[in-house]
Amino acid sequence: MSSPQTPIVQMRNIEKHFGSVIALAGVSLDVFPGECHCLLGDNGAGKSTFIKTMSGVHKASKGEILFDGKEMNFERPRDAIKAGIATVYQDLAMIPLMSVARNFFMGNEPQKKVGPFMFFDHETANRVTMDEMSKMGINLRGPDQAVGTLSGGERQTVAIARAVHFGARVLILDEPTSALGVRQTANVLATIDKVRKQGVGVVFITHNVRHAMAVGDRFTVLNRGKTLGTAKRGEITPDELQDLMAGGQELASLEGSLGGTV
Repeated sequence: MSSPQTPIVQMRNIEKHFGSVIALAGVSLDVFPGECHCLLGDNGAGKSTFIKTMSGVHKASKGEILFDGKEMNFERPRDAIKAGIATVYQDLAMIPLMSVARNFFMGNEPQKKVGPFMFFDHETANRVTMDEMSKMGINLRGPDQAVGTLSGGERQTVAIARAVHFGARVLILDEPTSALGVRQTANVLATIDKVRKQGVGVVFITHNVRHAMAVGDRFTVLNRGKTLGTAKRGEITPDELQDLMAGGQELASLEGSLGGTV
């Protein structure tokens, strides 16, 4: 089992090529238990490719992935999920007209035997769903409430609670706050904080510096498939992080060259 000082996942010099296009050019990142590692970058920076490589959707062209210190070669997303790496994407993969309990247990349905037949165990599913959502600070009207009636933030919380309940040790969150209002964003950030306190390692993908600073312990900035650096909380200010994300070095050199021509 990992100690707080040992990363659960180590991504070392990951490269990903799509033909002649280099999407990732030697990216490294560690994920520690109980820590929120924010992966920041503008559109096209390589964030999506990187998390898909971590979660088994893509196979790295070069580099290695270590899980609990052992090299892992995920052939498909199921392998990553089995190891304990769960990803919550923006589309959430939920059925709006189906109940929260049914969505919570989709693919992992608890069953009970009645005579020779197996049936969906509504009682267990309802109880667990209400308990897990309550732990995350969401008070449902009932477990049979349709997912489509929940707010965007509440739906994100269902997806996060579901992943944690089914054994995620590393939780990858792909832009979970991008389409949310202020209050819903605050709820999701509070959920991330709760998950981290349970010892789960969180990878929070975002391009919003304020959201990252609210919950992040470590910050890695990607730019055009390369890592511009990783900083711990307290080592970098929001303005410095924003500057790095916006390609501050390029802006500074541009200002310098413009200044020289005036």
